[in-house]
Amino acid sequence: MIWYTALVLAVGAERVAELVVGRRNLRWSLERGGVERGQGHYPPMVVLHTGLLFGALAEVRLGHRPFEAALGWTMLAVVLAAQALRWWCIRTLGPRWNTKVVIVPGLPLVTGGPYRWIRHPNYVAVVAEGLALPLVHGAWVTALVFTVLNAWLLTVRLRCENSALAPALALGDGGTRPADARP
Repeated sequence: MIWYTALVLAVGAERVAELVVGRRNLRWSLERGGVERGQGHYPPMVVLHTGLLFGALAEVRLGHRPFEAALGWTMLAVVLAAQALRWWCIRTLGPRWNTKVVIVPGLPLVTGGPYRWIRHPNYVAVVAEGLALPLVHGAWVTALVFTVLNAWLLTVRLRCENSALAPALALGDGGTRPADARP
């Protein structure tokens, strides 16, 4: 249980690092005319992601969940892969990456890194980590509850993000014109 607690705390520390990077990047975006969208879903997202960490620890401790090697090591590999994907997304987007939905008018869409293959790769990392982190130590209730609630929240988030990106996506040139320009 001690090593699992250390893992969950490490993921929590990573989330704090994301918030620091996101706050810095938010300033960068706002200085360039960035517009934030979908503020209403952000607080529930923070609560859900915080609940994942506390829920996993509580379920393992209170539910006396055993570590099952085959599942545990496999899920640990998924958690580590999710972290690698998340930081690849952050690095690829650079100062444009944020925990909030912020669009800076006039910037082209990012089509490099993992964005070559999928429009929202960071959410793949979120889904994988949300399922895998609790299952590292058998916390299947937390994995299930997080996955269901996260699926609902991601539909709201993706609708918001896709709406915010729609002007750039509608351009046939990959979004190289300002987002508010008319084709």
